[in-house]
Amino acid sequence: MNLRYLAQPFRPLFEAARDLMPIILVILFFQELVLKQPIPNMEEMLIGMLMVLLGLALFVRGLEIGLFPLGESMAFAFAKKGNVFWLLLFAFLLGFGTTVAEPALIAVAGKAAEIAAQGGVIESTQEAVESYADGLRMTVALSVGTAIVLGVLRILKGWPLHFCIIGGYFVVVAMTYFAPDEIIGIAYDSGGVTTSTITVPLVTALGVGLASSIRGRNPMLDGFGLIAFASLLPMIFVMLYGIMI
Repeated sequence: MNLRYLAQPFRPLFEAARDLMPIILVILFFQELVLKQPIPNMEEMLIGMLMVLLGLALFVRGLEIGLFPLGESMAFAFAKKGNVFWLLLFAFLLGFGTTVAEPALIAVAGKAAEIAAQGGVIESTQEAVESYADGLRMTVALSVGTAIVLGVLRILKGWPLHFCIIGGYFVVVAMTYFAPDEIIGIAYDSGGVTTSTITVPLVTALGVGLASSIRGRNPMLDGFGLIAFASLLPMIFVMLYGIMI
């Protein structure tokens, strides 16, 4: 009992090490048995692994004690207040704000702008590259904000999730025929980069907290699904962005 109590503060580190172990084993297997080469810069690699381990442990612990409780408590507060307008406005701004700050989206938008300039899609100037990247980020952020609003409305109204998602993907497939070829891959990737480290915890906590606070809603059935909307709508919005520019 005492040993378990003493090990409790180190639980996030143990769990992070467990999660990283498959990646480490795969790298070691192919490096040593397939490529048959020593791992380059072993000391730097070990230091990097330790930093990743510590960062992942702190991040997960931060979600548990910070972001998840915050999202759920705000969802309860808005449900108790009973004002749908403020709830939907909060949902939109939450989706927009977290997406703008998403590191993965910043990286993908910047790289897409560079490739677009190299391919002659836009002018090869710093101003044009930055404008393209910013436009792409704002488009994705607007789409995620809209997606969270739709997801909240689904929880409030009790709409079946599968009908909403199937209908949305029909729109995605149809728009693929009209969108420029250069934007299709970026649009599909945008659906993935939006659901990353910042957006997912807060949005999930919002959905679960909202479903838990509304009578007749089941958190398991109705609380999840907001992330599906946040992955779907960016594809539609980015293809529209490509058509317009």
